[in-house]
Amino acid sequence: MKRAEQIDQIKTLLARLDSGTNVDAGGVRYNPTSSYTDPELAAVERSEFFDHHPQIVGLSGDLAEPGSFMTFDELGTPILATRTASGEFKAFVNACRHRGVVIESAERGRKRRFACPFHNWTYDGNGTLVGLPKSDHFGELDRAELGLVPLPAVEREGLLWVHPQPNGVIDPDELLGAELAADLADWDLGKLRRLGGDRYDVDCNWKLAMDTFGETYHFPVLHSDTLSAAFHGNVQCYDTFGRNHRMLLCRREIDEMRKLPPDDWDLCTATLPVYWLFPNTQLIPSGSVVYVVRAYPDAQDPGRHTSRISFYLRPHVSVDTASGDATGEDGVHMAEEVARGFGNIIRDEDYAMSASQQRSANSGALSHVVFGRNEPALHHFHNTYRAALGRELLQLHPTG
Repeated sequence: MKRAEQIDQIKTLLARLDSGTNVDAGGVRYNPTSSYTDPELAAVERSEFFDHHPQIVGLSGDLAEPGSFMTFDELGTPILATRTASGEFKAFVNACRHRGVVIESAERGRKRRFACPFHNWTYDGNGTLVGLPKSDHFGELDRAELGLVPLPAVEREGLLWVHPQPNGVIDPDELLGAELAADLADWDLGKLRRLGGDRYDVDCNWKLAMDTFGETYHFPVLHSDTLSAAFHGNVQCYDTFGRNHRMLLCRREIDEMRKLPPDDWDLCTATLPVYWLFPNTQLIPSGSVVYVVRAYPDAQDPGRHTSRISFYLRPHVSVDTASGDATGEDGVHMAEEVARGFGNIIRDEDYAMSASQQRSANSGALSHVVFGRNEPALHHFHNTYRAALGRELLQLHPTG
């Protein structure tokens, strides 16, 4: 985000704090609870938004060194992503070309070779078949045709995309748009180091996981003993970028901005940016730690999903124990504790509410839920999903 826009956004938040107002969607929308329970809809979403749509699988720091790799099993296609010896980002179907066995079971690591546990067919980081035991016994083969099946893979603005289909297309310009791409470029995501991560299996629809990142109206109540101490609830800035959006949550430190000239204002002191990248990714960059949350629907149950949360650290960062600010290289463990604490809040507070919502949706007793005029992200999430599937949009009901 350019400096002039940062100052304008902070001014907007200060004005809303002074006036007791918030970003306004202009009315309410009623979302049918069947959107969280319908198995037919869930199957279409999984196919359209996951199995046949480009996926953000991480940031460049997930594959920081040549020879590093990571795997994904949340999609229909098992995926192996690698950083080749020459530094190129590549992805493959994680399956041996002999009999289709998954060749790499570890979630991440470093390897020069990937050996199938069934018959020891071996591949390098470029997916080339480099080892075939007893090849004279097996029969004559064209090894050049039997490398790992490549998947489309693109690295842009520090984001790693993979398409789960070998014939898929990844167009970052279309996925992000020029304005959002420029905004993300200013965060230097490609320079981040992976700090750690976690995985949560939750009894709620994947869209309910996205919904919890769609408003701060709940902060004073649900997070009264945690995030509410650090954030002004129910006030934010909000902008859409096609299918994507950006929210700026209002930190309580913004009150200190009033004592400083605008030239000294800092966006990450005053706000916490939260980007939604269609369909299932929340990107949350702060001054020191960056969080990425991705939600994946369960293949069988619309009322379940898996969230993967990853933490990243800016280069040469440590944490000052008194202020919590990142300043050097000695406080990485503390930064990891802070990151895991944030993840635990998502798991233990937000996702606990999501699971509660799912139970009531499963009962069929509620026909719909309500998105308030102070919750524009929820309006945008769900109408974007509906538009992508050619479904009727949720109608806006203006309120006074």
